[in-house]
Amino acid sequence: MAKRYGGKYSPGQGGSAGVAPEKLAPEPGLNWDSVPVARPEGRAPGEWRAYLLFLLSFAFLFPAFGDGPSAMMLGLLAGGALILAAWLAREGMRARAAFEARKVARRPAFPRLAAGAVVTGVALALGGVIGQGITLMPLLYGLLGAGLHFGAFGADPMKDKGMEGIDRFQTERVARAVSEAEKTLAQMKDAILRAGDATLEARVDAFAQSARALFRRVEEDPGDLTAARKYLSVYLTGARDATVKFADLWANTKDPKARTDYETLLTDLETTFADRSKALLENDHSDLDIEISVLRDRLKFETR
Repeated sequence: MAKRYGGKYSPGQGGSAGVAPEKLAPEPGLNWDSVPVARPEGRAPGEWRAYLLFLLSFAFLFPAFGDGPSAMMLGLLAGGALILAAWLAREGMRARAAFEARKVARRPAFPRLAAGAVVTGVALALGGVIGQGITLMPLLYGLLGAGLHFGAFGADPMKDKGMEGIDRFQTERVARAVSEAEKTLAQMKDAILRAGDATLEARVDAFAQSARALFRRVEEDPGDLTAARKYLSVYLTGARDATVKFADLWANTKDPKARTDYETLLTDLETTFADRSKALLENDHSDLDIEISVLRDRLKFETR
């Protein structure tokens, strides 16, 4: 059965993360317009192109201060438009990466890459007006710029995938819960930096990967949220609080027993999250076996 995913980059998403239905509230990361990301962790492939576009904006900004008032205003507008286009391109690439990383996802609520192409076209058209005046050439520059932007960054996903027969309410609950869990993980990873130990940072990253494996299970089957709720809230919050206290203690005392206890805690948590992910997967298999069995019995009955 198809399962639904929604999050920061999904239409209709964008509130603060919550876990229980009675605590639902508007909010960002794991829906297509709230992930994001929840979005996949890290940068999108080829994201450096967006930063290159940002640097190119200074080709309009710096020369603007040596021209007359009208040219200066147009130059600043063009440079500002390119900065906006670079930001839209970066966020659009991240949103697309979040979409492609999941089997079940909703299209972006706002097409950032398409908007970035339009803004790039406007920026180059303004630059053309500075050099050519109001003629046909600035329009051609704008069209060329929009086309080059599209060629460099690609298009936004335009259709949902794996969404057939999915409960919207359940998906939104999962998106909020996972978004809140991602925030807790980010706080945990930020806290361990105070310990100043690369090995401990790697251990926290390993735990985060185990936790995210459970997130993906719940995203693919929103019906699993009830069974996984305490893992996404209580256990993660406890892990974050323990990390904060340990990081402060380790930075001041370098107590080896505290370090051993903390690493043991992370190992136990990794095992617990992995076991829960496995249990949810096995439960899905059991549900499928039951549905297949019932359908076979019905087919046998109807063909007699």
